[in-house]
Amino acid sequence: MSELWESALSDLRKRLSVESFETWLSPIRFDGIDGKTVQLSLPNRFCADWIRTHYLDLILESLCEKLGSDSLQAKLEIDEKLADRINRKKISPSPPPPPARNRAEEPARLSTGLNPKYRFENFVVGPSNQLANAASIAAATNPGRKYNPLFIYGGVGLGKTHLINAVGHRVLQNRPNVKILYVSAERFTNEFIRSLQNQQINEFRDRYRNQYDIILIDDIQFLASREQTQEEFFHTFNALYHSDKQIVMSCDVYPQQIREMEDRLVSRFQWGMVADIQAPELDTRMAIVKKKAEQEGIFLSDDVSSFLAEMVKSNVRELEGMLLRLAVKAELLNRSIDIEFARETLRASLPPSESITTVEDIQRAVCDYFGIRLIQLKSHRRHRSVTQPRMIAMYICRQHLGTSYTELGWRFGGKDHTTIINAVRKISSLVENEDRNIRSSIEAIERKLNL
Repeated sequence: MSELWESALSDLRKRLSVESFETWLSPIRFDGIDGKTVQLSLPNRFCADWIRTHYLDLILESLCEKLGSDSLQAKLEIDEKLADRINRKKISPSPPPPPARNRAEEPARLSTGLNPKYRFENFVVGPSNQLANAASIAAATNPGRKYNPLFIYGGVGLGKTHLINAVGHRVLQNRPNVKILYVSAERFTNEFIRSLQNQQINEFRDRYRNQYDIILIDDIQFLASREQTQEEFFHTFNALYHSDKQIVMSCDVYPQQIREMEDRLVSRFQWGMVADIQAPELDTRMAIVKKKAEQEGIFLSDDVSSFLAEMVKSNVRELEGMLLRLAVKAELLNRSIDIEFARETLRASLPPSESITTVEDIQRAVCDYFGIRLIQLKSHRRHRSVTQPRMIAMYICRQHLGTSYTELGWRFGGKDHTTIINAVRKISSLVENEDRNIRSSIEAIERKLNL
């Protein structure tokens, strides 16, 4: 039975973050299985309720797989002696610290949690992130004053984590004695819950409210629906703000779009500066690829850079991942990275439609369908025979490629991004109202492009 439990824990460790696993699953004592009932003991009622709500299904699912059983149920019991065992484990002798010279090699990372790779110097700036970059530099230059709090939001892999880490590094560069903490909202939550379990809430509050001059919190949306943690963060925020301590947060959506977040917190998120990061334009994506190639010592021609930038429209991490995949394969095969090699290596790993479809592909397909020339589609002509195909092309680009409004404006003859927004909204409205002509045109073009 102990081997069964250890095997299940091994699987669960792979599916959960280290902090979640250590906080919630490590304290559990497995007391065996009686028939189809799994018997588990936990240190307190709070822990039992949290396990029952968030992790019990995962535990039972893993045990069912190991036993080849269709279903199991659980019986949770409280054993306060487990809490004593956990506390003893925490104060048990720890391994000797590494030599002083090793600790000194990376003092900022050890004391602040900052990633040494994320700095302003290697952040590629373009129209899509210019505002967020400028606001971050301003906050780092004069922390706690002009842009406090600073709230940066945008999609996955666009550079939010890079920027908030860069703020910390710039402050340390200018003021080495400033105390900075970078922490994810998940870690904040787990530390808060652990402090409640171990009756150390005062130590937790002192750490977050008094020990640091700047707090950088990543993925603040993780606090959504966690009422007790939101309550704690509300008071922590107030204590930091009224002490003129800089707060920088990142999120995947605009503050008011965070579901199940208390209104008073949403309001505070908007007290200072709210800056967004959009999907990078083609030129910015090319610059990102070249910068990463330069850092990794990879020679990359302009046509390969352009190809990579066209392949990935929005996620910078995915873009960098493709570059490194190319470099590794090229090294293994002992060959250079040319355009043919890039196409051969990467297109097979993408869905067929995404691997061949670009803004230009859509523009040409629309021109063929409506019998107009590409120069007309990109022109400023306002005749219906041109404006409707142009709007449809813009709509399809947004729907399937996620290309930013700014980049689409450039691709359609240098138009303002508001023109693109209005065009997409108009076609969306016609589609929603089941305009048969518009829908049949879009569907025919999509079939032609295999979308």
